[in-house]
Amino acid sequence: MSMEHQMSPEVTFHHAPDEGNVKKIWRTFWVLLAITVVELAIGYLMYALDLPDGFRKLALKGTVTILSLAKAYYIVSIFMHLGSEVRNLIMTIVVPLMLFIWFIIAFVYDGHSYKTLRNNYDPHFKESTMPTEHGTKPAPAEFKAGEAGGKE
Repeated sequence: MSMEHQMSPEVTFHHAPDEGNVKKIWRTFWVLLAITVVELAIGYLMYALDLPDGFRKLALKGTVTILSLAKAYYIVSIFMHLGSEVRNLIMTIVVPLMLFIWFIIAFVYDGHSYKTLRNNYDPHFKESTMPTEHGTKPAPAEFKAGEAGGKE
């Protein structure tokens, strides 16, 4: 018995540019460009107006955040092809992402709480970490002249 391998013909795919795909790519480019330009304009506006901390500044930052999330959704939907996928596959990706975002928010909140509590109950820590104007912070008591820890 002779074992001969039969050669199968090579399978190739030729992708001709489809007019619909080219239009979709350009539309995606222009949408992402417009959102980015608006984000940058809002960012420069915040610096140019030198807004005090308050509702207006917070609203502008919130607007930039919402635009960034819209841009991220658009990128994932178009370039990762999740816009045309089955709902269960989308949820498989989105739910862990939302949990990850929740973890980040929880850790930031917990870190801020720890810093606040430490500043309230440990005056030395507050004195060493809270910035004051340059040159106005008094030297700690143990390093003042003539008080070198009891050693002369």
